[in-house]
Amino acid sequence: MSELWNGEMPKLGFGLMRLPHHADQSPDMEQIKTMVDAFLAAGMRYFDTAWAYGDSEANTKIALVDRYPRDSYFLVSKLNAWMGMKNADDAKNQINVSLQRLGTDYLDLYLLHALSDGDHVDLYEKWGLWEYMHELKAAGKIRHFGFSWHGTADQLEKLLAKHPDTELVQLQINYADWTSSSVQSRDNLAVCQKHGIPVTIMEPVKGGLLANPPQPVKDVFAAQNPDLSPAGWAIRFAASQPGVFTVLSGMSTIGQMEDNLSYMKSFKPMNEAELATVAKAQEVLLSIDSIACTKCHYCMPGCPMEIHIPDLFEAMNVYKIYGDLDRAKHNYAWTTKNSTKASECIQCGQCEGACPQHLPIISYLQECVKVLE
Repeated sequence: MSELWNGEMPKLGFGLMRLPHHADQSPDMEQIKTMVDAFLAAGMRYFDTAWAYGDSEANTKIALVDRYPRDSYFLVSKLNAWMGMKNADDAKNQINVSLQRLGTDYLDLYLLHALSDGDHVDLYEKWGLWEYMHELKAAGKIRHFGFSWHGTADQLEKLLAKHPDTELVQLQINYADWTSSSVQSRDNLAVCQKHGIPVTIMEPVKGGLLANPPQPVKDVFAAQNPDLSPAGWAIRFAASQPGVFTVLSGMSTIGQMEDNLSYMKSFKPMNEAELATVAKAQEVLLSIDSIACTKCHYCMPGCPMEIHIPDLFEAMNVYKIYGDLDRAKHNYAWTTKNSTKASECIQCGQCEGACPQHLPIISYLQECVKVLE
C-alpha cells in the first residue's frame, strides 16, 4: 500500500458521484466546498470521481483542484469502455477529457471502470486498455492503475491471474452483501487478500440503504452503541477488513460529512464485541421476509419470454427488506429498460421446474407486477 501513498492512507475516502445540487440541478458549490474543506481539515486525502459521473469532475476542479496544492490530496478517476464508446480511440480519449475537466496534469490512480463477468471484461481486453494504462503511466498522466469490479469471485481470480500488475481493486463491500451470492462481497475481498492487492471499498452503505436499515437492525446496533449511526456501523465494518486501502462514502450533505468524520477521523478497527453485533445484524437482516433467490440463473435459459427473473427479484427485495419503494421501482425500471417485464410472463411454469430453491416464481413475478409496474 505504501507504493500508492507515501504513508498510511486515511480510511475514509470521499466518493464524488452524489455531490449536492440545487433544485434546478445546478451544483451547490458552496456546500461542496464546505464538505471538501472539512474532509481535508480532518486529515482525509482520497477523492474519487469518474468520467461517467456527470458534472462531478468539473465540480471537483472548482471545489478541490483550484483551491488546494496538488500534492495535498489523492485524486482518482475512471475510464469506462462500455458507456457510449464507439471504439478504442473514444475510450482512450477519456483520460484527456478527465484531466481537462479536473484541471490537473495527472491522476494519482486511474481505474478501468465497472468491469463484470462477460462482455464488459472482453471489451477492455479487445481495445487494449490494460496496455494503455502502462502507456499512461510512462507518459506521467497517471501514477497507478487498477479497476473497479462488479462480478463474481471466480472471474475476479481469473482476471487478476491474467493481469498480476494490477495495483488496486475497487470492490462493493458491505455487511448486507457480505454472503450475497450475486455481489459476493466476502469472496471477492478474499481473492484480493490472497493476491496481496489493496482494496478500495465502494457502496459500504449499499447506496444509502444501510444508513436507514430496517428497524430490527437499528435495534441491534442501538443496543450495543446508541451513539453510533447506522451508517457508522456499516462504514466502520467495511474499513475494519484486512487489506483495505480506504472506504468510499458518497457523501451528499454536510450532515453526512460530519457524521462520517465523527467516527472515521480517528478510526479504530472494530473490536470483537462490535463485529459480533454486526454478525447479529446480518442474521436479523437475512431473517426479514424476502425472495430467497440465489441468482443461479437456472430459471432463465428455458424462459420463452426471456425474463431476467433474478434481477427483477433483486429489485423487489429492495422494497421487501428495506421498504424503499422508490428505489425498488427505479431499479426495476432500469432492469427492464431493454428487457422483458414481469407482466409479460405467460405462466408456463418452466422456471419453477428449474429452480433449485423451489421458489413460487410465478407468484413472485405477479407480486412484482402489482408493486413495481
